[in-house]
Amino acid sequence: MRLEMTLLRLNATIINLDRDLKEGYIWTVINNYYPVEGPWHLPGIKERKVAEEYMNDYRGYDRDFQLYPTRHVIEHLKKVLNSAKNINKEKELIHINMNLNNLEDLKDEMKKLGFDEALITKMEEHMKNDDPAFKLYDEVKASRGQVDITLHFKQSGQSDYYYLNKLEAVHNQGKPLQEGQKYMVITKTEEGKNIVKKLENVAEAIDFFKKQNGNSELAVGKDAANKTMLANMEEGKVNYVSKDFKRDYYSPSIPQTFWLDHGKGFSKEQAANLVQGRAVYRDDLLSREGTPYKAWMQLDTEKERDRQNNLTFRQFTDAYGFDVKALLDDFKIKEMADPKKATALETSLINGNRQLVTVEKEGQEAKMYLETAVRYGKLNFYREDGKPEKREQFLKETGLEVANIFSKKQEQGKDKEVAQSTGLGR
Repeated sequence: MRLEMTLLRLNATIINLDRDLKEGYIWTVINNYYPVEGPWHLPGIKERKVAEEYMNDYRGYDRDFQLYPTRHVIEHLKKVLNSAKNINKEKELIHINMNLNNLEDLKDEMKKLGFDEALITKMEEHMKNDDPAFKLYDEVKASRGQVDITLHFKQSGQSDYYYLNKLEAVHNQGKPLQEGQKYMVITKTEEGKNIVKKLENVAEAIDFFKKQNGNSELAVGKDAANKTMLANMEEGKVNYVSKDFKRDYYSPSIPQTFWLDHGKGFSKEQAANLVQGRAVYRDDLLSREGTPYKAWMQLDTEKERDRQNNLTFRQFTDAYGFDVKALLDDFKIKEMADPKKATALETSLINGNRQLVTVEKEGQEAKMYLETAVRYGKLNFYREDGKPEKREQFLKETGLEVANIFSKKQEQGKDKEVAQSTGLGR
């Protein structure tokens, strides 16, 4: 958010927001694309759901919305008013950039979200080139296939300020790229020359290939001389798709959008796990009334997608009773004997990972993958080849006593259930 207004108008804006807050307008929508010049640029909304619908309906090229609790906006504007330093005395204008060093702030945001220095360097190159909008790509190895991540950056239309406002994640279950490989579309010109277009992920590669209308080839490899054909087109008609690529080509996975707010939101790791169907735990959520709360979040595949073609969320708050640490203590897991490893395991699970652990099976140590099943109040075990294992064999207690313990936990979970579907994207 950038402000460009007189001190008098800034004071009037604070008064206006105070009045809105008293009348129940607890949320404020801010369009980061334009500077805020007065209260008319800070619409107040009573319900978070309505605010999110407003942002989704009007989001576009020149509308980069962020949602804030009104009381936080008021507090910030009061601080600005009390310590305004950059005042143009002739015009009495305040020119305040909320982030004085845009590049450093974005670097911090990228690090918080879990992206490496190589990708941060690419971001810096785009910013130095003054590109008005650009995308960065990353991938995460999945239990099956890989998750492709796309970060969307956009420059303000009124300044050189850049925003990172959304992350897209899509789970592609086909064969993942090997190190050094890229997707490429090779198009033959009328002069017989080959034009090679390299692309970062399968969705964009397929989309670009389908837009060709001549003789083109969609391939994967390190370069045009070392490639494997995935699909072929002659005179604008596709005449070949490799057997292993048909699922990706004809039934591509749908990306899920996660909205970001100055580095706050689902991280790269969490987003990748969510689109694989697992739950993650967030301790920094806000209710529609602006009240902080904690909850396990999981994409709801049982409901239709929203107007933006995103899955909504199923939430399990702390009142639901899922306690991952207590559940871990119920099992004979070797890593739980070491406090540092136990903490690392718990952290990995709350971020949604399927974690490799050591258990005892038939008197011998064995490696198993472990993941949460929050909805059912359980932990699930899988062999290294992905096949499920019965969890009861790894319990510290055995027999009817254990069955009764699990039964009681399930009943308690049902009584406490407060899970609900929501369209939250942050």
